[in-house]
Amino acid sequence: MQAESDAENATGGGAARANGTPVAPVAPATPVAPGPAKAGAGAEAAVKSRRFPSITRDTARPEGSGRAVPGAVSTPARQWPMLSVLTATAIGLLATAFGHPRVGCLAIGVALIAASVMRRVLPSVGMLAVRSRFTDMITYGLLGVAITLLALVMAAPKPWLVIPFMEDAVRFTVR
Repeated sequence: MQAESDAENATGGGAARANGTPVAPVAPATPVAPGPAKAGAGAEAAVKSRRFPSITRDTARPEGSGRAVPGAVSTPARQWPMLSVLTATAIGLLATAFGHPRVGCLAIGVALIAASVMRRVLPSVGMLAVRSRFTDMITYGLLGVAITLLALVMAAPKPWLVIPFMEDAVRFTVR
């Protein structure tokens, strides 16, 4: 059995490790001279595959890698959309920490809605662009609206917005 696998390895056909996983054949030591492809089996190998390679050599630039402001400006100024959203979110977290949860949640929700609007309106938003424009808009918008609605219907001490089915939904999910 070992002699057969050694013979296959020597001829280049179907090499395998001891655990049975296949091993890729080693390239020949002598370079192959480029030339016209021969008719037959060799012609199929010469045709370049349109399939995406399994091993990539480079990475694609993300959509948000462009700058919001020209390169002569400092980095914080180029990333103003992201910094404005983070600042509003930090203000909301501070308001929540200091005992004003409704105001804090409203600030965070409005910051996310503003992020959605900026992602739609501005041609380049720097690091605020994470996924495609459509996905970012939907994600930021839905999260912003959900957080804002939850802040408005928050029961402590009295809701600013009364939605009739919301109390039943909360009781059903918390039960």
